[in-house]
Amino acid sequence: MELSSRQKKIIELVKDNQPIASQEIADNLELSRAAIRNDLSVLSLLDILDAKPKVGYFYKGKEPEPGSLDSLFNIKVKEIMSLPVNILEDTSIYDGIVMMFLEDIGTLFVIDESDELVGVISRKDLLKMAMGNRDLNDIPVSLAMTRAPKVITAFEDETLLMAARKIVDNKVDSLPVVEDRKVIGRISKTSITNALVDYATEIGSD
Repeated sequence: MELSSRQKKIIELVKDNQPIASQEIADNLELSRAAIRNDLSVLSLLDILDAKPKVGYFYKGKEPEPGSLDSLFNIKVKEIMSLPVNILEDTSIYDGIVMMFLEDIGTLFVIDESDELVGVISRKDLLKMAMGNRDLNDIPVSLAMTRAPKVITAFEDETLLMAARKIVDNKVDSLPVVEDRKVIGRISKTSITNALVDYATEIGSD
């Protein structure tokens, strides 16, 4: 996998106009700054560009060889996934909030007594349930969760790129990694960002 055509255009713009602000790059490409945010992040993580606050982006003179990104984007989910944080479907909303706080995560995976995935519940779901005068100890998480048929999952033999696309396309923070309907792991935006940082560090030390 090579850099995208847009990322290559960004590199050329920075080379010719450095230092250049992200808004100027976006204007040259006739795009919004939000549209190129991910491209700039990737190019910075790969040590191709550098950014200085209130100054702009600089070209660092380092570019991966064609195809060298394959080793990054073909990393398997099982290599970077973390342990899942599961909760039984009859657990109270209150206990769900406590668990989410203690584990410092944004999503809990809801399982039944057979350890099979039945849903997910997010920080936003719990916040909605916490609004109003109700006893959160009496409300099970099953009443607030997104149920299994609508839950987007990942598999351990999928690539990092496939999982990242699912996260971006479905606007979620993390995915349960499943096998035979049982949750065996968790892949998140943080997992993917850490993989990018590790890759950038590795090629930067070559």
